[in-house]
Amino acid sequence: MTVLDSIIEGVREDLAKRRKSLSQIHDEMSQAAPVRDAHLALSSGALSGAEMKVIAEVKRSSPSKGELSSIADPAALAEKYQAAGASVISVLTEERRFKGSLADLDAVRKRVDIPILRKDFMVDEYQFFEARAHGADVILLIVAALSKSQLRDFFDVATELQMAALIEVHTADELERALEISPRIVGVNSRNLKTLEVDPAAFSDLIPRIPAELIRVAESGISSRAEVEFAQNSGASAILVGEALVTSGDPDLAMRTLLGRG
Repeated sequence: MTVLDSIIEGVREDLAKRRKSLSQIHDEMSQAAPVRDAHLALSSGALSGAEMKVIAEVKRSSPSKGELSSIADPAALAEKYQAAGASVISVLTEERRFKGSLADLDAVRKRVDIPILRKDFMVDEYQFFEARAHGADVILLIVAALSKSQLRDFFDVATELQMAALIEVHTADELERALEISPRIVGVNSRNLKTLEVDPAAFSDLIPRIPAELIRVAESGISSRAEVEFAQNSGASAILVGEALVTSGDPDLAMRTLLGRG
């Protein structure tokens, strides 16, 4: 069993414990905050070569590094990200390996005005209703975790709920599958979720193959200005950063340094 398989097994087990009736989750969806436009937030100015957009992540732990930061107040951290210029806030809601929760998502939604990505392993249609009920504007679809039909069906569900979808790939084959569904946001993860190994060359290999009119996101392994520049030179218009921010002690300074403002 790969690391990814193990994570998904846990996600399914935890989902089974908290699953509500469809009528209840639809009632909660009807009371959720309106969807914020993540496509606009990530594309405004970025596609014309302006400053890199940042998806800043609330991240307590990871399978590869273990505990990163206790983050007692995820909403306060998200407010700092927003003030520092983040375009989107990513909130991990996977419980076992990343120590996230839907409560974190709720807390952040109440305190920031920019779009929020629910960062989780989406393997069941119910999770999309759940994401919207808790105020998410964007969801993550990991191509390595989904069949061809699941990828298409889940993308359609997100679209019907007016949420944006970040389609994550790590290989050329996964990118080919991703492009078949006509996405608007494609992320290249330099980390292989099956082995947890990081290969920065994934950026220079895959990002140029993504059509320039799409929002191209570089994910994982970014902790320095040089790595941001490498991603940008590869064609990325946005970066997703968590570890480098939550371990910095000063998220505002860390973000300014990554963007070359420091």
